[in-house]
Amino acid sequence: MLWRPLVGLAVAALGRAPADGMAGPRPVVLSGPSGAGKSTLLKKLLQEHDSIFGFSVSHTTRTPRPGEENGKDYYFVTREMMQRDIAAGDFIEHAEFSGNLYGTSKAAVRAVQAMNRICVLDVDLQGVRSIKKTDLHPIYISVQPPSMDVLEQRLRLRNTETEESLAKRLAAARADMESSKEPGLFDLVIINDNLDAAYATLKQALSEEIKKAQGTGHA
Repeated sequence: MLWRPLVGLAVAALGRAPADGMAGPRPVVLSGPSGAGKSTLLKKLLQEHDSIFGFSVSHTTRTPRPGEENGKDYYFVTREMMQRDIAAGDFIEHAEFSGNLYGTSKAAVRAVQAMNRICVLDVDLQGVRSIKKTDLHPIYISVQPPSMDVLEQRLRLRNTETEESLAKRLAAARADMESSKEPGLFDLVIINDNLDAAYATLKQALSEEIKKAQGTGHA
């Protein structure tokens, strides 16, 4: 389990109260390359604290995959509708990937905060940089693999990638790992070389926010 040097600076940052952002518990932004274990950590967090955390449902213009539900997995909308709402300033962040738009709306975050839950946003680096320009004031956490070799092994074990798509994911991951070292971009960087240790680190980092949401002195 490794902690990057910037983690020492994270203590004060994690304790900062929101300024003039949206009301409610302070959101959490999770970022990191595919295969780093971010989704697994998020799933564990939501399972253990289902009444504390809420996941922000993203919008997308792509068609639903088998088994996906509108409003649960994504809000599936038309490109025209999403472009209109982006132009109106209704989105915190948005990006285009493989010809489809993806984004997080302000309404999706408010819906979670209205339930007095900590809103978790799963976004890429472009999304992180976009959110930095808003008044949301979340806690920024990056989940990274211990090495590119380990990441490639994890992605190959999934057996869901072609060599071409694998190469693209690995190239994106290299850029992601480099950017995670950028001073001030993240409050905390977790190197996920052991899932249990990584999860313990994540929970520790969010313990104060969990206590606030529970309204008690116990995590």
